[in-house]
Amino acid sequence: MTIHSDRRFVLAGLAALGLAAAHSTQASARGVRAPGIAVTIDDFDLSDTALMSGQERDAAIRAALMRHRIKAGGFVAGKYVDKVLSPRILSAWSDGGHIIGNHSFSHQYFSGKNPEEVMSDIMKCEPLLSDYPGFRKLFRFPFLAEGKTAEGRDQMRALLKKHEYANAHVTIDTSDWYIDNRLKARLKAHPKAQIGPYRRFYLDHIWDRATFYDGLAQSLFGHSIDHTILLHHRLTTGLFLDDMLSMFRKRGWRLTDAKTAFASPVFAMEPDVLPAGQSLVWSLAKADGRFEKLLRYPGEDGDYEMPKMDAVRL
Repeated sequence: MTIHSDRRFVLAGLAALGLAAAHSTQASARGVRAPGIAVTIDDFDLSDTALMSGQERDAAIRAALMRHRIKAGGFVAGKYVDKVLSPRILSAWSDGGHIIGNHSFSHQYFSGKNPEEVMSDIMKCEPLLSDYPGFRKLFRFPFLAEGKTAEGRDQMRALLKKHEYANAHVTIDTSDWYIDNRLKARLKAHPKAQIGPYRRFYLDHIWDRATFYDGLAQSLFGHSIDHTILLHHRLTTGLFLDDMLSMFRKRGWRLTDAKTAFASPVFAMEPDVLPAGQSLVWSLAKADGRFEKLLRYPGEDGDYEMPKMDAVRL
C-alpha cells in the first residue's frame, strides 16, 4: 500500500476538524475523482416499530435505493429470519439486484476465542440465505469485531477463506443504531413527538463520520475511495435513507453499488492491528502508526453521541 505521507497530516487534520467535506467538494470541482458511497444494511430485524411496520420500513428502504438507482448490500443475521415475512423481504432484495450477505446466525461478539464455533455459526446461517440469487459469500462481522488476539484473528481469517467467504468490510462506521434507539424511546413516551430534530441530528452525524473516514482514506491512498457505509435495518433508515442519499449527491459524492465497492482491492487488505476490526480505513490508519491522536476505540459508539443528543434534548 502506497502512503502519501506529504499529504496525510493535512488531510487527517482536516477530517478531525470536520473540514474534509470542503476538501471533497473542491476536489470534485477540480475534476479529481469524488468519494463514492455504497449502502450496506445489517441485521434485518423486521420487527414492527412506531410509525412503521417491518414490512413498511423495508419498502421505504428499497424505494429510496430504487429512487437513487443504486444496489445495496444486506447482511442478514439468521436469528431474525422467520418463515413468513423474511422470505418475502429477502426475495424482494434479491430480485431487486441487491446483495444478500451473511451476518452470522447468533450475532455474537467475536473476541478471538473459539473461531471454529464462530465459523459454525456462520455456516448455520448460510442455508437460510443461499437459495436467493442475490446471495454472495460475503461475511460481515457483528459489531465489526474481528478478534482481540492475533491467534484468533488469523484463525478466523483462515477459516473464512477455507469456506470461500470474503470479509464484507465497512469503511464508514456510524452509530445510527443509537440515534434510532433514542428516537424510538421518545416516540414510545410521546407518540406525537416531532421527528424533524432527529432527522437533522442523524444527517449531521452521518456526514460527520463520512467525511472523517474519507479524510483518513485520502491520507492513506492520496485520493478518496468507494466507501461502504454501515447502517441497520431500523426506523431511522426507513425514515431518513432517501434524505441521506440526497445529501451525499448534493454535496458532490458519487452513489455507487455495493458490488462495485466490494470489488476494490482495498477491501482485500488485512491490517495487522489489534483489536482487529472497526472500519477498514480506521484499521489501515492504525496500522500506519501515525494517526493515533485521531483514532478513538471503538471507532463509533453510543457513548460518543449521548452527550450531544442530551445537549439538544433528543
